Amino acid sequence: MTAALATPAPRAAPGFWQRARRHPGFAIGGVLTALLLLAAGLSYLWTPYSVFEVDMDAKLLPPSAAHWLGTDAFGRDVASLLLVGARASIQVGVIAVGIGLLVGTALGLLASARRGWVEELIMRVADFGFAFPAILTAIMLTAAYGAGIGNAIIAIGIYNVPAFARITRAAANAVWSRDYVLAARAGGKGPWAITWQHVLPNITAVLIVQATIRFAVAILAEAALSYLGLGTQPPQPSWGRMLAEAQTLMFDAPLLAVWPGLAIALAVLGLNLLGDGLRDLLDPRLRNPAR
Repeated sequence: MTAALATPAPRAAPGFWQRARRHPGFAIGGVLTALLLLAAGLSYLWTPYSVFEVDMDAKLLPPSAAHWLGTDAFGRDVASLLLVGARASIQVGVIAVGIGLLVGTALGLLASARRGWVEELIMRVADFGFAFPAILTAIMLTAAYGAGIGNAIIAIGIYNVPAFARITRAAANAVWSRDYVLAARAGGKGPWAITWQHVLPNITAVLIVQATIRFAVAILAEAALSYLGLGTQPPQPSWGRMLAEAQTLMFDAPLLAVWPGLAIALAVLGLNLLGDGLRDLLDPRLRNPAR
């Protein structure tokens, strides 16, 4: 008598961290982003030298045991400047992306919930906002209020608002067409209750991914503004201003431009890889083991 073959149990879908360990982009991006945060956090507790200490006798020294990455034209330790410069990148990224996330998400949800002329008005204003990139907005703010990191944050934050508004509106519109939202509307729930209970929780993953990617854009924009003299002001260190100061010494000390440029590139690369990895890992279609 032939024994009946047992039907194998369905394979459980792997969890988030199981899939994350097998995603090289997410792993590399997570390590690079962790190093950025670690550098900024460490600078509050320790740096090899004070970034405000000028020693003209030690200017333009090559890397050595005393100064790991050498010194700049004012005799300041480059490694210390890089560590403290990470603070400005983190500060600008967090606040500017926070402004864009809060204001842009609110506008996108409002446009999706109300539709009609409200949606059209918000989207046309968002389109108008794209005509003013962060650098142009920073120049206008500088002309009116003077250069500074505060104006740079406002400029980058304003630039992020329309991007978040459009992404939120597109993702929310997709949720509004789902059956469970239609059932909630038939049950008598108002648009704001549906937005809060159903729409926002279902687009959170999209917003997290977008915030990570916009964080990288904010770091790049802060470096560009500081390079132009519109961002972080002396004596506070900034990766962008380190590049601006190094451009006149390209033949005497080329490494002065390499270190901040490498720091910016690794920070932006890490955040972009992290954002791409999160997009893959948070995609519901990729949770199906059969795919």
